Amino acid sequence: MATEQAAEERDADSLNTDTELLEVRNLDAGYGDLQILTAVDLDVTAGEYVTIVGPNGAGKSTVMKSVFGLTTYMGGSVVFNDEKIHGFKPDEIIHKGIGYVPQNDNVFGTLTVRENLEMGAYILDEVPEDRIELQFDRFPVLRERQNQKAGTMSGGQRQMVAMARALMLDPDLLLLDEPSAGLAPDLVQEMFDRIDRINNDGTAILMVEQNAKEALRRCDRGYVLAQGENRYMDTGRALLDNEDVRQQFLGG
Repeated sequence: MATEQAAEERDADSLNTDTELLEVRNLDAGYGDLQILTAVDLDVTAGEYVTIVGPNGAGKSTVMKSVFGLTTYMGGSVVFNDEKIHGFKPDEIIHKGIGYVPQNDNVFGTLTVRENLEMGAYILDEVPEDRIELQFDRFPVLRERQNQKAGTMSGGQRQMVAMARALMLDPDLLLLDEPSAGLAPDLVQEMFDRIDRINNDGTAILMVEQNAKEALRRCDRGYVLAQGENRYMDTGRALLDNEDVRQQFLGG
């Protein structure tokens, strides 16, 4: 489990790195004619762990979907590994090195666990067995249940399948939309621990999370969104210590 000391050590360097992986500038986006995001800025550096928090309807998930090409682009820029990707389709973005785990409907329920993982590597000519083994090492229960239909699994297990599938292509950046949503309380900490380990293995994380205090406690940096706009950005620890943030967005 990530310790507070480890989080503080990451915080010390997280605002001073110059290895930009994802750079979002003045992003306007929405759905059809409905604009949700207004001039949103956001950065993720290589290997960093970044969390987006805010009230319901703030546009958090829309940011994630916009990075992954699932919304209507209206202005601004999304740059990944020095390449502009706004306007790209999701299948093109996958090839660039971004994985995405949506909050809902994130597994192929009629396929087995192993088949779900193989689908995660569909763009490859052949699925490398070592990548499947790596996911089984990360999520041991999936090895035990590799022949089980994903739709028959518990919510926590399905979330592991979805994350493992997204990791099959070894992305530079993993987008996680509410990974703890719907999980039993005793599974939430385990899910966060697994995300910590994925990040410690070198994969950058951009996460939207309803459990804001725990997410900020573990991440390098956090963004607070409200009404589709940036409100605060700082290290996770600094946002937790910010009186205004605590009172307005974290329940005191």
